[in-house]
Amino acid sequence: MPTDINKIPLSYATCSIGTSKSDTLPRKLEALHQAGFTGIELAFPDIVSYAPDLLGHEVAEDNYTELVTVAKDIRKQCEAKNLKVMMLQPFANFEGWPRGSKEREDAFARAKGWIEVMRAVGTDLLQVGSTDTPLDKLSATQENIITDLRELCDLLATHNMRLAYENWCWSTHAPTWKDVWNVVRLVDRPNIGLCLDTFQTAGSEWGDPTTSTGRIEDLPVEELDRRLEKSMQELASTIPAEKIYLLQVSDAYKPVRPIEGKMVDGAWPRARWSHDYRPRPYGGGYLPIEPVGRAVLKTGFRGWFSMEIFDGGADGEGKEYDLGEYAGSAMESVRRFLERSAE
Repeated sequence: MPTDINKIPLSYATCSIGTSKSDTLPRKLEALHQAGFTGIELAFPDIVSYAPDLLGHEVAEDNYTELVTVAKDIRKQCEAKNLKVMMLQPFANFEGWPRGSKEREDAFARAKGWIEVMRAVGTDLLQVGSTDTPLDKLSATQENIITDLRELCDLLATHNMRLAYENWCWSTHAPTWKDVWNVVRLVDRPNIGLCLDTFQTAGSEWGDPTTSTGRIEDLPVEELDRRLEKSMQELASTIPAEKIYLLQVSDAYKPVRPIEGKMVDGAWPRARWSHDYRPRPYGGGYLPIEPVGRAVLKTGFRGWFSMEIFDGGADGEGKEYDLGEYAGSAMESVRRFLERSAE
């Protein structure tokens, strides 16, 4: 195993640990610190939900003045526990709205507010997920998507901040790593890179929650494996390490019953799968995630490996667990994943 593997920093997304209201953000931070994580992806909803504990009243998600106050408090807590706020997430459905539309105006207002929160909490990285807004609602020519992301990059650059663009496997325009890499290259700004994800990659190219096998069924499993391996070889040989900002790590359960193959409550099947069926590596999942880890390491990337787990059990209905024990098991599993990926 390469010796530099031991130096890879390990992070955890705050939105993806905890099962009840008593699992407050300070308790999450303490559990992650005790488990040995050195960074967090801070979830914006966690800032909003912590605000009443600190300020004594509910705070609207666009009340950036008060959320900045909350963010400053979170920063102090993280610094006391030697936790780096590695990234603010998830910034969703930003790009591609029609020019002059209220939605586009709101997207950029939200971006400016989030930047103020980023400054307060002390992070330079914003995660943007590839939009899942139906394309007929967008002026979603690729040119408009590229222009929006360039404008956001330039806005971030004035604060020495970066944009981590992620392929959400249910995205309506960029569901695969190759799609978002193509977008990043066309945006052509020094402060945009990739947020890669084991679930999003294996879940878009190999898995399918709407089928009885949990796999894309138009191909035999051997062909799926070969196709994923070829894709990962291409990733390893084409993406420069400096254009990868982090790798998010999780697996997926094969749903007990296939998820209905249509949008329900505004969410596509793969989005519902992502939200409720994602255990830690070696925790009951079935996706081929190690090839993704191997490919990312082969690029020379040695940055953040970050756990992002939404473990609702194989039925997606949720499960109870002890915060500290779960954080500890997550640390064991990400270390094992790292070792296996480096073999």
